This record gives sequence, C-alpha cells and structure tokens, in this order.
Amino acid sequence: MPLRHSSSLGLPRLLFGALLPLALAAGILDAQQSKAQQPSLAIAHLASPQVTPRLVLRNLGDGAVPLDGPWQFHLGDDPAWASLDFDDSQWEQLTADKPWGEQNHLAYTGFAWYRRHVEIDPASPASRQSTQDLALMVRHIDDVYEIYWNGQPIGRNGEFPPHAVWYALSQPPQTFAWSSVTSGVLAVRVWNAPLTSEDSGLRGGFAAPPLAGTPKAITAAKIELDYQWLRSHQFVFGEDLLYALVALLGLLAWLRDRRQWPLLWMAVFALASTTRLLIFALAPPLPMLWAGTAASLLSSSRDISLWFLLLTVLHLRQRRGLVQLTQIFAVISLIATVFDGLAVVIWWTSSRVAEAQIADAVLTGIYILTAAWPLVLVVFVFSRRVRQSPASRIVASVAFLSGMLQVISNVAPQGNRFTHWTLGDKIAAPLFTINGNEISVVPLAGLLLLAAIVFAVYLDSQEARRRQMVLEQELRSARELQQVLIPDTHQALPGLDVTSAYMPASEVGGDFFQIVPAERDRAGSTLVILGDVSGKGLKAAMSVALIVGAIRTLAENTSSPAEILAGVNRRVCGRLQGGFVTCLVLRLDPDGTCIAANAGHPPPFLNSHEMDMPGALPLGLISAIAYDELRFRLQPQDHMTLYTDGLLEARDPSGELYGFERMFRLLSSKPTAGEAAKAAVDFGQDDDITVLTLTRL
Repeated sequence: MPLRHSSSLGLPRLLFGALLPLALAAGILDAQQSKAQQPSLAIAHLASPQVTPRLVLRNLGDGAVPLDGPWQFHLGDDPAWASLDFDDSQWEQLTADKPWGEQNHLAYTGFAWYRRHVEIDPASPASRQSTQDLALMVRHIDDVYEIYWNGQPIGRNGEFPPHAVWYALSQPPQTFAWSSVTSGVLAVRVWNAPLTSEDSGLRGGFAAPPLAGTPKAITAAKIELDYQWLRSHQFVFGEDLLYALVALLGLLAWLRDRRQWPLLWMAVFALASTTRLLIFALAPPLPMLWAGTAASLLSSSRDISLWFLLLTVLHLRQRRGLVQLTQIFAVISLIATVFDGLAVVIWWTSSRVAEAQIADAVLTGIYILTAAWPLVLVVFVFSRRVRQSPASRIVASVAFLSGMLQVISNVAPQGNRFTHWTLGDKIAAPLFTINGNEISVVPLAGLLLLAAIVFAVYLDSQEARRRQMVLEQELRSARELQQVLIPDTHQALPGLDVTSAYMPASEVGGDFFQIVPAERDRAGSTLVILGDVSGKGLKAAMSVALIVGAIRTLAENTSSPAEILAGVNRRVCGRLQGGFVTCLVLRLDPDGTCIAANAGHPPPFLNSHEMDMPGALPLGLISAIAYDELRFRLQPQDHMTLYTDGLLEARDPSGELYGFERMFRLLSSKPTAGEAAKAAVDFGQDDDITVLTLTRL
C-alpha cells in the first residue's frame, strides 16, 4: 500500500510527548527495532568521467537505504530541471550528508536543484516486476522543497515564494509515496530563506541523505527515528514539566491572594519558559516566521517577569528610579520584539529582504541590550551593598550567572558568518550526556535560576503572610479600641429618644460620635459630637482616638460647642499630616434648647428640611479660628438627624451617587439611624457611614 505524505508536521511528536511514560517503559524495543531495521539491500554507485553517476539499488527487501553519494547540484531555478531528459552532466556534484553551506556555497540563499539518477539492478528479484512501489523519507531540507520523479511531483514541504512558508529545524522527518519505480531521475527543488542576524550561513539544502525503501521499511525507519528523538528529549520534557508545574502553582497561589505579585511574576516566568521550549522542542505545525515571532515574544515576557521578580526578591521596590527604569526597559523590549516580528513576517517573503535584515539586526541588538538589565540590578545590589537575606544573595548570584550566559548566547551568534566566532557553539555544546540526552550549561543555569527564584519567592511570601497577620492583628486591636470609644446610645437622655448607627467602610474608620454629659454649666444638659476625619483606615482611626481624647478633656471644662471646636482645632493643627476634620457639636438642654457649632460638617436635618447653619473651615487647617454658635429649640416630636457624608456619597455599582434628592426623601420619613444607614449600604457603601437621630419626647 503506498505511503501517504505526512502533512501533520509536529503531530507525531506531540503524540510521542503525550505517551512519554509508555515509551520509556518500553525501552527494550530500542535494541529490537535497531536489529530489525538493518537493510537487506546493497547500493552500487556507477560513474565514469563522461557519464553522470547513477545510484543502483540491488536486492530491495524490507530495509531502508540512504540515497547518498554524489548528487548533481545547480544554483538557480528552472522547471525544466525536473525533466528526465535534461542533461545535468555539467553540473557540480555535492553530497547529501551535509548542507551546501558547508560545501563551497556559504551564505547562499534562494533556489537550487539537486538531481540523482536512480535505477534498479536488472539482476534484482524486484526487476521481475515492471515497476515497484517504494517510499521516501526526508529528514530535513532547508527550507522549502519539492520532490520530482521523472518530472512528476511526488511530494513537497512548505510553500515557495512569493508567499513562502517553512518550518522549524526540529521538524519531524517527512515521508512520501514513491510509486512505479523503475529507473529515472529524482530531482529536488529547494529554496533557502534569507539569513537572519544570527545565521552562520552554513545551512541550505540537505542536512542528511533521504532514505528509500518499501513503504513498510520507511514506516519502520520513521518510527525508529521518532523513538530515538523521544529518548533524546527526556531531559527537555522533564524541564518543561517542571516549568509548567511552577507556573500552575504560582498562578493558583496568586489567584488566592492577588496582593502577592511575586507569585504572578514567577508564574509568567515559568509559563513563558516552558511555552518557548515547546515551540521548538515539539515542532508544532507553525510556520517558522510565526514560530520565531512567538518565541521572541515569549523570551521578552520571560525577561520582563524576571526583572520584576528581582526587584521584589532583591528588595529594590523602594528604589523608585530602578523601578521606573525597569518599566522603561520592559516597554522597549516588548516594542523591539513586536516590531522585529512584524518586520520579518511582512518583509521576509517580499522583495524587501535587505530592509528586513537591517531591521532584524537593529531590533535584535536593542533586545539584547535590554536582556542585560538583570546584570545591572545585580551589580547595583552588590556595589551599593544593599542589605540582603541569604536567599536574596543566592538569587542575585544565580541571576547574574544566568544573565551572563543568556547575553553571551545571544551576542555570540550575531554576524558569525562574518566573524566566525565559535563561542556560542561552545556554550551550547553538551557538558555531558545521560541516556542519549545532551545537557548543556544554559538549561542547567535556567533550572538553577528557577529553583533559586521559587525558594526566594516562597520565603518572601511567608514573610509577607507574617506581616499581613501582624497587620490584621493590629487592625483588630484598633477596631476593638474604636468600639470602646463609641458610646452606648441605649443610655437614657432626659426628654430624648436617641438612635445611632456606625458602619466603617473597612476594619476601622474615620467617623466618630460622642454623647457626653455637660453638667458643668447646667444640670441635665448633654453634649452630642459627630465628626469625620479625612481619609480611611488605620491612619484615620488613630486620629479619631486623638480627637475623642481632646473632646473628653475639653468637655470637663466647658459646655460651649464653639469653645470645644476651637480647643480641638488647636490640638490637631499640624498633627494630621495634611488632613482635616469636619465636626458638629450640639448642647441639648432639658427644656429643648439647643446650641450648635459647626466646623465644615453637613448641617443637621430637622424634620423635613436641612438646617441653615453658619459655615466655617474644618478642624486642623488654621490654628487661630473662632466658631459661631446657633441657638434654637426642639419642640415635642421634633426629629433631628445628624450624619456623615458617607450617607450622601454612597455609590451603586454603576458609579451613581446616592445624592441629596434621595437623602432628603429618606430623612423626611424620620427613619431611625439604623434604617437610614441600611438604605445607604444597600445602595452601595463607599465610605464610613455614621447616623445619629434625636427625637424630642
């Protein structure tokens, strides 16, 4: 049965990667398959000075044989070169076991043709048949190719210009049906893509001789190659699995506590690393231009996440200049990577190749410069002797080593077809081999960096959790203290019914109210004080404690609302760090007489209207200021509501404020303090809410 052309590209390797444990368990098949695949055929190369060399296949059985030896070769492109009758005797000869870049055609790009004259030995048992169905397996040809047998196409890989498409170097072997084989010419049309800034110029055309044989033999040979590839990538799979595990755990931990940004950066670092490895290790069916662009973006994302990780782990977040420079370099890196990808994708397959190569070189240089930023951060830490924990110093040292290797690995290949530097090759060379897995210094340094980062982020997260627990305990203590400062409104006041509601927006708030006996000037009188400190949280709560203490002290010496406000103002001026306090003070006498003074606070709401009170600045802005007093009388059944602006500024999910109109309708219905506060909270609480109601009996 003819062997179909393999068009799934990376799919076999993806399947092998998924079945890795099964394949490893069946490792014994390696030796058995190797023994079974020994070719049971012989090859003869016939040549004379006047005749083009012919490849003679003898004793075709179930084996696969390489089509090696001299191939006729010519630069350029002509459809006639596929013909059986074309005379190629004047062409030069190259072997198929290495690219043309290593055979006197350094840095050549564009079209070229290979031709090989093949015949079946008449003495072979196969010659008893007029034709025979065979198959071909091509390991790799740079970059796009099409195969002809006696002028008829039998297979291709990629697309030729003007809309060129080619695939990664790690693309799996391709197989093609080769039907009705007797004698003839096997011709291969090849197109090699323009060189990038890091290409050595040694590539082009065949990387290894194609294999020929029966469909069964070619299928077995491909399985053998894929299995050997699988065995040689165990370390890569393990590395990918480790990165993926760290990415998953880091992301889950960050989703649990989104204040832990180092966990997110660690997840991005690991995810970008494993995705980039998979693009080239498993060779999915992505055109090389898009695969390279995606890999560059992933590299940039990996670098940027590492930079922000180092800022946190090395305790440099407080260095505002370093943070801003890191952000600038992050933007530059992303822009350079995106434009480099666009330039290559748009121009590489057009007539503007020279512009694409210049843009590629310039933008690659910019990316390499930004990739060296971790070295600057580490040098800053050690040169300035920034105080670091042992874990941070380990991360800094490993990051410096990994960063140096990355920069050198990126710089060394640039323009090496002109410089012929071999440093990049030496860095990429394997240090040792384990079970067919070649392990070099770069992945080892990456894994070491990952381990150091995970360790440092774990310690940092533990320290952050400890600090969070301490802060939460302090907030609970502050809340307990604030609850002590809130008076019990169930106490009986002569001639008044009092209700109150206090609802801070967070653990602690900046609202306060006090109900203090004022019997110094008149027996049975009561002071009612309501206020709001600017800001929220613990800072505002501490200011409340200061203000309540001052009010309590002043109330022992005077019952005048204006004097109390003036006294509190003197005590808080210069102590609120730019903040201020609005406050309303009422003195209620047993006969219903009220004296009120206001310092920038919303006026009380009496029955169905807002009271008109003299305006004044809030407390804490100007030390020497006098406050006016307003005297009025509460009649029986009069209902007065005092409130903070959190009631007025409640905000629903769409951002609409509760507003004056709704508040006036609410307060005109003479609700209790709890009812009024609940209405605002149900609408959407955005600030501390305090409500106090006084009803004359």
